[in-house]
Amino acid sequence: MKEYQELLKHILEVGKQKPNRTGIDTISTFGYQNRYDISESFPLLTTKRVGFKTVIRELLWFCRGETNIRSLVKDKCNIWNEWPYKAYSKSDEFKGETQEEFIKKIINDEEFAKKWGELGPVYGKQWRNFGGVDQLQEAIDTIKRDPESRRNIVCAWNPTEIKEMAKRGLPPCHSLFQFYVDTQEKTLSCQLYQRSADSFLGVPFNIASYAALTYMIAALTGLKPKEFIHTFGDLHVYVNHLDQVKLQLSRTPGKLPTLKFKRIPNKIEEFTVDDFILEGYEPQESIKGEVAV
Repeated sequence: MKEYQELLKHILEVGKQKPNRTGIDTISTFGYQNRYDISESFPLLTTKRVGFKTVIRELLWFCRGETNIRSLVKDKCNIWNEWPYKAYSKSDEFKGETQEEFIKKIINDEEFAKKWGELGPVYGKQWRNFGGVDQLQEAIDTIKRDPESRRNIVCAWNPTEIKEMAKRGLPPCHSLFQFYVDTQEKTLSCQLYQRSADSFLGVPFNIASYAALTYMIAALTGLKPKEFIHTFGDLHVYVNHLDQVKLQLSRTPGKLPTLKFKRIPNKIEEFTVDDFILEGYEPQESIKGEVAV
């Protein structure tokens, strides 16, 4: 994926160091766009290994409208753990547990999980119940009913609930996406606007997640996936990821894998991890980096 490599180069070439709420500075730029052809291959990074099943588990969690990490961590998906643990560690109930001990409590104690595993009205809530509107199902229905519509938008940024999201999780970084149908080609494209983008850790997941979502909705509506367009606001590299980014830029992108489905369910929330068949994924070694919370 040379487009992703060019994105990293752009940040290093024109970005400026900037402080932020995490206490770890970023090299930051504002306004950028990448386009990925997803008609013949799937845009999963090859210059480092990206956990495809982790991407899909989180995406399905969004699609089910869930906002509690318990089902994620029971499925060994740990990408949201830092935020509720941070909130718990600041509470009167905190007894010095490590994050690993906290997650064991989330798994084994349902009542504890209800209180401390809940992230608030984050992505899944907004996708499936934004003030009573099931935006995701509306998008699918609109593609079927009125494919020429220019109003096929799903918005996760709900100003009335941002403070509640911030208590245990994060206000949506990937905040709004829109679908576009080419009725002559019978193809589906998706454009995402991402207000804030951690280019080393987050962006590879975001690319794969929204490409997979486009594949899912295309399958449900009888269309073929065509393009994923990724538009950014604040696009950045954390300064503690600079060595990792330079290592990644030293690597040559390989051939992209393909994605197909074992079966197509009737509803988007009925997809399972086992329905996704990724073929030909041969990435280079993983490159680790700590998330800024």
